[in-house]
Amino acid sequence: MTPEAPSEFEEVIARMKSERPITLDFSGNSARPEATLDEARTELANSIGEIAHKVFSKKYGPLVGTVTKTTAETLLKNAEENLYRAKGDATLIIQELLDRAFTSPKKNKK
Repeated sequence: MTPEAPSEFEEVIARMKSERPITLDFSGNSARPEATLDEARTELANSIGEIAHKVFSKKYGPLVGTVTKTTAETLLKNAEENLYRAKGDATLIIQELLDRAFTSPKKNKK
């Protein structure tokens, strides 16, 4: 080994000691609070509007991004409402089928 190697090694060790250690926090408490559904929907609609503006603004004009944003937000909100209703309907149907499948039919005694 060359005489420079131990000094480089010592420099690396000194730098490792001076730097802040890596901390892994898996407790679930994030610095940024989780976005609400409305915020996530708005952010996605903004992104869709920006993409539409960049792609189609030369051909369809400068308002295509704004129109696309509001349309996307409305579609996402309507889809959410429809899925919520469909979930309720599916729950009722499954409950009814389970009730019919697991209840024994009454036998007629003569």
